[in-house]
Amino acid sequence: MMKFNWFKDALNLSKNYEGSKTYRITPEMELYSASVTSIIEATYYEDENRRQKRIQELMKKVSPEFVAKLAVYVRLQMHLRTVPVLLSVELAKVTQGNSLVRKTIEKIVVRPDEIVEVLAYYQKSNARTGTKQLNKLSKQIQKGLSGAFNNFDEYQFAKYNQSNGIKLKDALFLVHPKPKSPEQQLLFDKIAKNTLAVPYTWETELSALGQKHFNNNKEKKAAFKEKWQELIESEKIGYMAMLRNLRNILEANVEEAYLQKALNYLSNPKAVANSKQLPFRFLAAYRELSKVKHGNVSLVLNTLEEAIKHSTSSLSGFGNEVKVVIACDVSGSMQKNISPKSKVRFYDIGLLLGMILQAKCKNVVTGIFGDTWKVVQLPSQGILANVDAFYRREGEVGYATNGHLVIQDLISRKYQADKVMIFTDMQLWDTQGENTLSNCWRLYKKIAPNAKLYLFDLTGYGQMPVNTPQEDVFLIAGWSEKIFDVLEALESQKSVLETIHKIEL
Repeated sequence: MMKFNWFKDALNLSKNYEGSKTYRITPEMELYSASVTSIIEATYYEDENRRQKRIQELMKKVSPEFVAKLAVYVRLQMHLRTVPVLLSVELAKVTQGNSLVRKTIEKIVVRPDEIVEVLAYYQKSNARTGTKQLNKLSKQIQKGLSGAFNNFDEYQFAKYNQSNGIKLKDALFLVHPKPKSPEQQLLFDKIAKNTLAVPYTWETELSALGQKHFNNNKEKKAAFKEKWQELIESEKIGYMAMLRNLRNILEANVEEAYLQKALNYLSNPKAVANSKQLPFRFLAAYRELSKVKHGNVSLVLNTLEEAIKHSTSSLSGFGNEVKVVIACDVSGSMQKNISPKSKVRFYDIGLLLGMILQAKCKNVVTGIFGDTWKVVQLPSQGILANVDAFYRREGEVGYATNGHLVIQDLISRKYQADKVMIFTDMQLWDTQGENTLSNCWRLYKKIAPNAKLYLFDLTGYGQMPVNTPQEDVFLIAGWSEKIFDVLEALESQKSVLETIHKIEL
């Protein structure tokens, strides 16, 4: 996040995608914002290539050390996978003669398939074609990937050994990893010869079952029921796989004991913490299960509510003495899906993060804004249910982005909030052309001089709707519940850039 008095108004005036006055932010802050709100997919205002190009241009304006530390922060703290690969490979183009890239690669590669993802992006970024697409690989990338090969066992390699595109075998021959032991040499030989043991995963087991012949549909259903029960009992299904397959498990009509075991795993605090799931994964599962006609759906939905509470259990929130206002942007630009393969929209992420925060606050006013601002008070319990309750009401306020109305309402009611939290894509404007969030905030400070404004940037376009000479406006960006760790750091006068700079490579 940043304090807006770090720059001069005259040098930073700009316009957002709606043509409204906005303010530029520092290159480091813009690169951070663009990175933690991106999986390099098209957004409402930017296509995939434009976002990628903007990140590449921003990298030229900051130090290589900051890029390296940001890549590690985004991968290990924000749990995003694609952007760290982009940052690391692009860093190799401008950094030579040191071990910075190698150290970065070794830290961001936490799964075997990320080895080939680095190579695939390197191939694309350097426009390699023909039979020798990956020749003359960057020496530092080669060393980083070589070190990464030493971190995985046979099961992990086999699980992520894809059959198309660049394969682990190709990567092995390219980077020449040095085995740490005779046993690891044997493992590398198996990768080279394509003789890795077939891993026991839900994908391989169901794929094999799907190829069998069944005399009738009843026999087929019984076989799949038995297989799901076996998979659950084996405890070999990862957390995300279990989350994504809840519908399949219900529709297989597994026996109660097996369903309960699956749900116990999903609601186990330690399993939730280790899974590092982004909050919207729980929302996607919740929405998918809401469509299923099965007697145990309510039980499963309750488990998902419990799981997301565990995922945010470390958040301290605010007590009754702190008055909080939470405003979620439900404008047209927020209706864009975060990726073509996902049903989750930026709008969903804003609502979800808002409801997570609401659940942690004792004295809170919540609402949504578009053409108008509407207060919608809901119980603090039931985070996912609250998101859907808001979701059904978004048309009530229209689809513009009149965020200033949130502040105008506080002014008109003379409500002295301590913290105003706005979850938005930052493309705020006034349909009447008369008001700005910046002007309204300045007026509000006369009523509530101790109030602080927190802008949660969900899309990372690099523009800000407010500029003020006081240290009371803060930017926080990202899709993870980790953004609330940033919020806590703000309370202790620390910044996210400070956190990133302190990362050791």
